[in-house]
Amino acid sequence: MEATAVSVLEEKLKEKFGEGIITFGELDMPCATISTELVEEVVGFLYHDKDLKYRFLTTMCGLHYPHNAGAELGMMYQLHNLETNSKIRLKTFFPLENPVVPSLTKLFATANWMEREAFDFYGIRFSGHPNLKRILNVDEMEAFPMRKEFPLEDGTREDKDDTMFGR
Repeated sequence: MEATAVSVLEEKLKEKFGEGIITFGELDMPCATISTELVEEVVGFLYHDKDLKYRFLTTMCGLHYPHNAGAELGMMYQLHNLETNSKIRLKTFFPLENPVVPSLTKLFATANWMEREAFDFYGIRFSGHPNLKRILNVDEMEAFPMRKEFPLEDGTREDKDDTMFGR
């Protein structure tokens, strides 16, 4: 994406949402951190704007930063404008005690499965989701295995020799 197109994108977002756009920069694509309350509005704006046309949700995934007090969990969204082959990445963060984000299922049918996956693995709830339940793990599971506090190994195993693994 050209520098001028990126600056137009940034200008449009900041003009429309002001303080709701927490940060804006560019890595491999334009990246914005946005307020959780505005997720649905920002994505809707990017979708419906006659110039921007970000109408394809390529990626949606949960994030977990346990040492980021007050914003331990987050969501990352990547949107694509297929006409101009431009992309944007959006992130939002929220506390572990209130892991709720607006659902994007009204705008993108594919968000249904991606939101269920984020719920299943991170415990993130999506307000307005039509059928939020576990998708891969058993319903009785109480843990969220992609969170970093979830143990990677069974500490009770005695059949392993940790010296073989450099520990």
